[in-house]
Formats: sequence, structure tokens, C-alpha cells
Amino acid sequence: MIVPLLWLAGALVLPISWFVVHFGALTHAPVEVALASGAGICGAAFLLSWATEVAQLDIPRALAIVFLALLAVLPEYAVDVYFAWRAGKDPTYTAYATANMTGGNRLLIGVGWAAAVFALWVRHRQREVQLPREQAVEVNYLALATAYSFVLPIKGTLSLVDSAILFLIFLAYMRAAARSHREEPVLEGPAELIARLGRSGRRVATGALALLATAAIFTAAEPFAESLIATGRRFGIEEFLLVQWLAPLVSESPEFVVAILFALRGSAAASIGTLISSAVNQWTLLVGALPAAFALSHGSLAVMHLDGRQREEVFLTSAQSVFALVVIANFTFSRLEAAVLLALFVPQLFLTTPEGRWIHAGVYLLLALGVIVVNPSARAGVRMLLPRRRR
Repeated sequence: MIVPLLWLAGALVLPISWFVVHFGALTHAPVEVALASGAGICGAAFLLSWATEVAQLDIPRALAIVFLALLAVLPEYAVDVYFAWRAGKDPTYTAYATANMTGGNRLLIGVGWAAAVFALWVRHRQREVQLPREQAVEVNYLALATAYSFVLPIKGTLSLVDSAILFLIFLAYMRAAARSHREEPVLEGPAELIARLGRSGRRVATGALALLATAAIFTAAEPFAESLIATGRRFGIEEFLLVQWLAPLVSESPEFVVAILFALRGSAAASIGTLISSAVNQWTLLVGALPAAFALSHGSLAVMHLDGRQREEVFLTSAQSVFALVVIANFTFSRLEAAVLLALFVPQLFLTTPEGRWIHAGVYLLLALGVIVVNPSARAGVRMLLPRRRR
């Protein structure tokens, strides 16, 4: 058990080192802050993955994955809610809030989902991932959240009404996950080491690791994002693009690390399930938190107004989510499908015109329709997502 102990100790050192640098104010140089805070987030991601594995001994697997995804997206929440709060005082920050949210969602699906499938193939030579039917909880609620997301660019605002609806969807998702069947997990490495502490010991250790990791992610998210932005500005890159891609790349790293770790261990359901659950959390809890933070900061029931570019970005993000749903509706996810998701994501980094964003969104929707038409299993899976089929 020496190797798992070394892994656990190494992961603990990273966030603790970040606390020393952060609270001791040892440096303010952007590059050094980025390295220290990034290492803290990486170590926290490892701790979260082990804590969640052990938590499956006491709560349903789907609910454990919900909590993992919820904790792992805390950096995204911290950065995005900060922008929404500032927007309540300065409307120009509204663009940054939507930029960070849309970039995070698209990175999660376009890169995260594909990376998990490729990791499973490289490590275990799985050409296709078969998801368990119990994963319908995540898929169904992602479909519901995605359907509602199209309302936002159509009306061009984010309001407290949206917050209420999205929060209700998230609460319903949590309830459904809590009622799912619990399976006994197969633990190894640091997770097995923690589980050997007994029921009380493992619960205390799991809670402590989760709290430590959450604190590291929460305190490191904004400094990491700001230090990257400060470094990127030296190259004259547009601030909107920096916030949309660099900040989410930092804050999404815990989900990527955790999902890839699950994939390398051969746990396809936990790997893909974590990423799908994160997408549900972002479309519901994260998006719903933005107008709430804005209104609270503004001191009124004011709504966040989306300009033309922000509406285009949200619509494009919704279209990508539709295509991803069609791909996994039959509970299979192949290397080819993962490659297509990744290939469709890359051009988004270079879309600088409204026409380009609308066309790319149209490509996603047309490809989704094409898959439904030519693939009977995908067509059957999509039918299962319709409300009349879930009664």
C-alpha cells in the first residue's frame, strides 16, 4: 500500500502548497501564480476523484457522481458568478459572464467527452463505450436543460424567472439521482486505502478530502484565471476570447482530470457520467446562478441583457449540446463519434464573425438531424428522451 499512500500524499501536497503561496502572499507574478494555483486545482481534482469513489459505498453511484461534478465545477461557478456580480455594477461584464459559461460548456463536451473515450481506447482498447441504462438520469436531464437553453437566446435576457426554472430542473435531477440503484464499487489505489479505515473513518476522511479540495478549487480558480488573462493580454488577444477559452480551460481541468482517471481505470460509466452530470450542472445551476448574482449585486429585479454576440454564442452552445445528446441517446459512444465531436469543436476557436457562429450552429443541428435519420438506434434513443416516453 506504499504506492497508493505516495499518490495520496502527493495529491495533498499540491493544494496545501497553493494555500501557502496564496495566504502567505509569496508571489504576485502572473506566471508563478498560474503555476501554483494550477497545481492546487490539479491536486484537488485527484482528491475529489478518490473521495467520490469511496462515497459510492454509502450513497447511490449516480448521486455520488452528481456531487463530484458539482464540486468539480466550483471553479467555473466562482469565476462566472464573479463576472455576473460585477455585471450588476458594470454592464460590460455581462459579456464576460456569458463568454465564460459558453466556453466552459463547449470545452466540456467538445474536448472532455472526446478525451474520455480516447483514454478508454488507449488504455483498454475499447472501440466503443457502452453506457449503462441507469445513465438515463443524466441524459434525460441534460436533454431537458438543453431544450430550455434555446429560450435564452430567443428572448435575449437572463432573469430571475430563468433562475427559478433552472434551479427546479437541477433539484429534480438531484432527486432522481438519489433514487437510483446503488451498486457496490470496485475500489483500488488511494480510494481502497481510504475505504479500509472503516465506515466512520472513511466518512470522516472523505469529508475532509472533499472540503480541502473544494477550498483549493474555490481559492485558486479566480487567481488562476486572472493570471492567465494577464499573461495572454501581452499578446494582444481579444479579452472576450481570453475569458471564453483560457479561464474555462483552467476551471474545467478538474472535470477533465477526474473523468480521464476514471477512464484509465476502465470505468466508462463513471467517466462519461461525470462529464454528462457536469454538463447538466452547468446548464442548470451555473446558468441559473448568473441572473441571481446579477440581481443581487444590482439591488433590484433587473435582468441581464444579452447582446447579439452573446445570443449567438449561447445558441451555438445549445446546438452543440443537441448534437452530443443525439450521439449518446442510444447509450453508446464510439471513437468515431468522439473524433467528430472534437473536430467540430476546433473551428469554434477561430469563429470571429456572426455568420460563422450561426453557420456552425446550423452544422451541429443538421448533423444531429442526419444521425437521427440514418441511425435507427439513435432514432430510438431520441424517442426515449421525449417527454411522452418518460411518463
